[in-house]
Amino acid sequence: MSDIDDIDERFKALTAQINERERKRMSKAIAQERVRHPRLRRRRRLRNTAIVVAVLVAAAGVFVIYRPDVVDRVRTTVSDRLSGPATGETTETAEPAETAREEPVEVSPFVGSPAQKYADGAKGLVMPRPRAMGGLNRKEVSAALGHARKLLMASHLDRKVLMGGRPEKLIRLLDPEQRAPFVKGLKKPDKKKGYYSREWVTSLAPKSAELVSETFKVHGRPRLSAFRENGLRGVRVKVNYLFVYAIRRPGRPDTLTRLVAHNIGTLDAWREGGRLRFWVTHWNGGGVAPARCDIDDGFVHPFYPDSAPDRKLTADGPAVDPYSLDEGTSEGCRVLKSDT
Repeated sequence: MSDIDDIDERFKALTAQINERERKRMSKAIAQERVRHPRLRRRRRLRNTAIVVAVLVAAAGVFVIYRPDVVDRVRTTVSDRLSGPATGETTETAEPAETAREEPVEVSPFVGSPAQKYADGAKGLVMPRPRAMGGLNRKEVSAALGHARKLLMASHLDRKVLMGGRPEKLIRLLDPEQRAPFVKGLKKPDKKKGYYSREWVTSLAPKSAELVSETFKVHGRPRLSAFRENGLRGVRVKVNYLFVYAIRRPGRPDTLTRLVAHNIGTLDAWREGGRLRFWVTHWNGGGVAPARCDIDDGFVHPFYPDSAPDRKLTADGPAVDPYSLDEGTSEGCRVLKSDT
């Protein structure tokens, strides 16, 4: 057996003798660190590998310190082998290896939640296939479905509106008879009747949040049917959609929260005076979570992990799953079954 082979064997034997208690202590420390920072687990694995390498290097250091006799033999053997290439051989100069850098790992803020599998933005707004019904032809039914889709985009996917801006696109999509009271309600909500135009859209209260991602996740199931009411005949588009936003307190990366808005609404369409008429009979009725219930101004006030307790929280009643498309309604502020 050569001196090099002998050193390899001794090195392996010494590495295997590393104190088992120390290994367990290190493993426990790494596991505790992962629990404290679950969103950084991919990067923790890289750091864990580095720790193992450090242990092996430390073992090699111990070997060098306590076996100088072997080191002397290695020095002689290695010196002979590295004295120069044999006659007729050529050598290439190795390029210096670049220092390995740990690149930042970009993780989607929706990872670990049902929203991870949802479609991005308007791609999730898939309408039923149009067909003639309710006294309307296929083209007219298609227009009704398209109008419902535009309403959803205007009320939930308009970044300006989400950050508290005026919902101009939604205003233009409303029937003239609905438009006037809606605009009036934006300027001066009817608090006595509990009418807030701002509740038709998802709008974050000013300075309450900033976006972590420009991607909004969408999931839902619309339904198309015919209706006949009050002398009118046409089609009814019922929407049931979840919109998920990744937000945080302004300047506070440690407060990442996924906000889930649930729009349950209805749009009716019929022919009147030779033209199609669209009428929103119900909109954005599914609620939003996690959000405060003790501030009633039409805006969404996110509830963060470090927020003060909600004064209107209803302790009784079943807990709510924020990702459920269940259309059952319940009054009051409910506890969530799980984090968003």
